[in-house]
Amino acid sequence: MKRAEILQEVRKMRFEEAYDGWNRGRLTQEEAARLLGVCDRTFRRYLIRYEEEGMRGLADRRLGQVSHRSAPVDEVIALTDLYSRRYRGFTAKHFYSWYRRAHSGMRSYTWVKKTLQSKGLVQKASRKGTHRKQRPRAPYIGMMLHQDGSRHEWCQSHC
Repeated sequence: MKRAEILQEVRKMRFEEAYDGWNRGRLTQEEAARLLGVCDRTFRRYLIRYEEEGMRGLADRRLGQVSHRSAPVDEVIALTDLYSRRYRGFTAKHFYSWYRRAHSGMRSYTWVKKTLQSKGLVQKASRKGTHRKQRPRAPYIGMMLHQDGSRHEWCQSHC
């Protein structure tokens, strides 16, 4: 189950609690809306949808839709076929240069790399170590202060 679906189920359970409290007169609309983390106008919209369609009316209707920005399926298939037939074994960067130059590809490098990785044609690179590793703290109070050779009073009292 994806995160959005889990959050949707949690929202439904919280709505049932808020609806029950509001229906029994224990909560006002503003308090029920605050309990859900929405404004009271949104809570009234939820009420209308719940009374018309039941719990199905509260479902997020965007979850089942395909993104309008996603690439057409035939383009994805053409890209993976091209890599599998002619360029198998190439790195994503090397394949991308040929994809743009010889095949007039118009997609970005990131899109090409992620598409090939999702189809299992190119392995994800292993993560490198952290760039700047944090040095452990000095074990003694004032240890880092005396390294510059200063003779300040506040330094001598701690050293």
